[in-house]
Amino acid sequence: MNKVYFPYFDPDFDKLLERINGPTCRVCIDNESMDDCTVVKVNSVNKQGLLLEVVQVLTDLNLTISKSYISSDAGWFMDVFHVKDEHGNKLTDQKLINYIKQAIGTTRETHNSAKAKTYANMVFSHEPSNNNEHTVIEMSGTDRPGLFSELSAALADLHCNIVEAHAWSHNGRLACVAYISDQSTHTPIEDPNRLASIEDHLTTVLRATITPTPTTNQPNQQEAKTADFLGGEGTVTNVERRLHQLMLSVRDFEGPPSRTVSLPTTPTDSESDEEAGMKTTVKIESCDEKGYSIVNIECKDRPRLMFDTVCTLTDMQYVIFHASINSDGGYAFQEYFIRHLDGCAMSTECEKERVIKCLEAAIERRVCEGVRLELCADNRVGLLSDITRVLRENGLTVVRADVETQGEKSINAFYVRDMSGNKVDMEFIESMKKEMGPIALQVKNDTIRPSSPERSRFSFSHMLKDQIEWFSNNFITIK
Repeated sequence: MNKVYFPYFDPDFDKLLERINGPTCRVCIDNESMDDCTVVKVNSVNKQGLLLEVVQVLTDLNLTISKSYISSDAGWFMDVFHVKDEHGNKLTDQKLINYIKQAIGTTRETHNSAKAKTYANMVFSHEPSNNNEHTVIEMSGTDRPGLFSELSAALADLHCNIVEAHAWSHNGRLACVAYISDQSTHTPIEDPNRLASIEDHLTTVLRATITPTPTTNQPNQQEAKTADFLGGEGTVTNVERRLHQLMLSVRDFEGPPSRTVSLPTTPTDSESDEEAGMKTTVKIESCDEKGYSIVNIECKDRPRLMFDTVCTLTDMQYVIFHASINSDGGYAFQEYFIRHLDGCAMSTECEKERVIKCLEAAIERRVCEGVRLELCADNRVGLLSDITRVLRENGLTVVRADVETQGEKSINAFYVRDMSGNKVDMEFIESMKKEMGPIALQVKNDTIRPSSPERSRFSFSHMLKDQIEWFSNNFITIK
């Protein structure tokens, strides 16, 4: 009898094909190897931007990345992150661990419909916003004192309800992303004529004072437009990444020339010598043997730092092949081995100079001097306009804002500074607490400055008592 022979197949062959061809992404979360942190390991078929997507997942959960080792040669992505939660502890919540595995494991496949109009900065315990409930408005251009307040007032005048908003100010530029709905129906604004009118009105506010960029002959772009927030391959763009992109588009990196930037930019007498010595330095070297450009960053450590630098390199069309990230004693060290998307290393000093400036700007954008105000109040149409008007009329300008709606409450967080350039008098803010009546108020200022005698005449508290009667039944906390 003739025997029939069948070829032998290794039982692990299917797994090998899966590993080679993707889209499998393996995520391992290890709580045993390290005593003080959780180790997250990611192995996946590589693609441009995958590192940023993984870092974004961890960052959006308010996890701190203390160390990271990255390698993505030969089309395979292997990454290790040492992470802690926002309280500095290891990750023990199994639901959170499962979420991380699922979120990172689907970063290569997740798409959104072309109708997507919003992206809420996800926190694990919060429910995501419905993508079809809001219209996104992007605003960018030259900043000036009170501009964020003027834009908020303009949207209120246009019968738009601001559901969520995020704004950054840096080097005299402003970038803002606002999620709005119709004031009456609380539905997305889809009428093309009305959207065009809103864009024109906001652009007029932005262009009220156009100043040419000091280092270029071209004026800054003053622009307001609706947006779909869709990135490459239909994926939804993270709101903070979009703010970085908007800042890059208005060339906020073209500030005063500096290769060494202090955080904060002007050391004061109240800072220790150690704090004053924490400078941001960015250097770029060439590795001719391997064809890489090596980017070295040393700066004061802070949350979301890795996201900001990886986001900038990715959006400047650079591919990160290897990287080493470490933080020690409040200081961060980052090293990236990169090539341009076309496969070439940086070849000119001009290109290196631009990358250095853009990375410095990305690191600085999130660092805010001044007083942080956190306000919680019953949500209503025009609330943001009223709050920022109160601040503007009393000489305070918003340099960063994060506004969200949670149920029936509006959560507002602002960094404010004195319009005249003086530091907000902390003794004055403390004295304001005594005159606020039933409204609870707390003050937080990470960079407290000495009191300024001339600022003591600024009766912020008296004005607030007169103008925030509509807050009388709300709890307001200022940190």
